[in-house]
Amino acid sequence: MKYSYFPGCAMHATAVEYFKSMKFVNKAIGLEFIDIKDWNCCGATAGHTISHELGLAMPARNVALSQQQQPGMPIIVSCAACYSRLKYTADEINNGDREKLSRLIEMPLGDKVEIVTLMEAYSEPAAMEAIQAAIKKPLEGLKVACYYGCLYTRAPKVTWAENSEDPQLLDKVVSLAGVSTVDWSFKTECCGAGRHVDLPKESKPLIYRILKNARANGAEAIVTACPLCMMNLDMRQQDINMVYGEDFNLPVYFFTELLALAMGASFRKSGVTTHFYPAKKLLKNVLKKASSKKEVV
Repeated sequence: MKYSYFPGCAMHATAVEYFKSMKFVNKAIGLEFIDIKDWNCCGATAGHTISHELGLAMPARNVALSQQQQPGMPIIVSCAACYSRLKYTADEINNGDREKLSRLIEMPLGDKVEIVTLMEAYSEPAAMEAIQAAIKKPLEGLKVACYYGCLYTRAPKVTWAENSEDPQLLDKVVSLAGVSTVDWSFKTECCGAGRHVDLPKESKPLIYRILKNARANGAEAIVTACPLCMMNLDMRQQDINMVYGEDFNLPVYFFTELLALAMGASFRKSGVTTHFYPAKKLLKNVLKKASSKKEVV
């Protein structure tokens, strides 16, 4: 299936491993993303906090460009913040004052805008079947906590998430890599987002509680689909360990990294070697154990 793709700012910067692994998976399963040409930032986080109109106008321009370039195609986004901004704007276009928003950006806007996440695209029956067929080295024995963060499911009246408190979509998709997902209580809690920059003292407890709950429920690693959540949990984990006297040792992965690795990608091509917190050793051990079991059988 083809999608009109909104890359967002993070995929070529702080979330480059997400982009690399996504490209590997897409090629393996025959999914085609067509970039929106001349796209602009979605407005997260600063845009929509400056003014409501700016927060709608910035994503709306991307929607208008997509409708011109790839008419009728769903718009797919891989970043949670981008998804949230485009989803809210799509709701305004579909159910609000579309003409006013069109005048604001000075571009025509058609109705029936569909915004989907990468998780949703991969959970389509055909995509699930293709992913399953592409798995070469299942990561059996690895227990992960799927962390959605706060933007993929909220607000329910806009996202129409099936279960805003206990979503299962990411669990369903990442399980195709052979991992086991744990039940835990913090899968949609906020990690603090960008407030770690200006309010680090107040924000640190948020990450601490997420890591603590994941470990308490048996997770060996955390899996996410949000670039900002990834950055906070990955980059700041060593600091959290020092501040709280802990040793969580919970590598954090984008779900596409695990899929790519299970499909036979190298550690470099899957993006695992670019993390702040060491992420290669755990997966290397998992693959080694899985290989040993096959040899015994």
